Amino acid sequence: MCNKCPDYTIHGRHHHFGWDNALVLAETVAPGSTLEFHCHDSSAGQLTKDSTVKDVETLDFGKINPVSGPIYVEGAEPGDALKITIEGFTPSGFGWTANIPGFGLLADQFTDPALTIWDYDPDTLAPALFGKHGRVPLKPFAGTIGCALAEDGLHSIVPPRRVGGNLDIRDLAAGTTLYLPVEVAGGLFSIGDTHAAQGDGEVCGTAIESPMNATVTLDLVKDAQLKMPRFTTPGPVTNHLDAKGYEVTTGIGPDLMTGARDAVSQMVDLLCATQGLAPEDAYMLVSTCGDLRISEIVDMPNWIVSFYFPRCVFE
Repeated sequence: MCNKCPDYTIHGRHHHFGWDNALVLAETVAPGSTLEFHCHDSSAGQLTKDSTVKDVETLDFGKINPVSGPIYVEGAEPGDALKITIEGFTPSGFGWTANIPGFGLLADQFTDPALTIWDYDPDTLAPALFGKHGRVPLKPFAGTIGCALAEDGLHSIVPPRRVGGNLDIRDLAAGTTLYLPVEVAGGLFSIGDTHAAQGDGEVCGTAIESPMNATVTLDLVKDAQLKMPRFTTPGPVTNHLDAKGYEVTTGIGPDLMTGARDAVSQMVDLLCATQGLAPEDAYMLVSTCGDLRISEIVDMPNWIVSFYFPRCVFE
């Protein structure tokens, strides 16, 4: 929840589906302004509380990951950095997680569509129920948050970029301060793709995708010469998950991507064996709350990738 009163409200109609430095502005603001953005979910409303797996099959990928904006910050010039203080979120209580064929870390293993609909308490943010026994701790954040590129034309919203974009970093939550490079006058800031929860890696390609309002304060750091996004967190980042410890699987070998796939695949197998989950359900679940970590990257020729699944989900 956010208690800071915004200077501006950016309504959901001010959204776009790609990065383009020629887009019509949603607003022009002075540095230090606080804005509340009404953010769509990553399906742009194509998936609802009443959706079925059939709706996953017919998703229009031209309407994926809408972001609200863009915002022109007065005085921002190339070489500066936009300082974004994430004040908080006002969640909706509805979310979804899907396996979208052809998308995700294990796309070759999970070729059929699947869908989970979430109903959570937007006021208490109590852990969201998964099936009969699972409870996923929530931590709202914006998956896509960025500025416009210097290159003209329309650029896909899907990949992350040096000026931000589809970062999908769970820790860009309330209280975090994010710094983004400015490449065009005004910065042209946009935000969206809000999530109620996600594990580090978002391994199936979706998290708990959830429409919500996001409140941020936009400020300016002159001549920062920042090459890539960086951020500062206000405190611990996993205390919503740590209480009961973790089950951990590993992938070991000379390739980090193969190691990541192996670690996740083994966790899916473990949850199927110990919790009686269907493979597609286990895959979607670990995407919302399990964390990929590079545990070791110096002892050549093999590296270790670990996948941490919080035991609190089933305890």
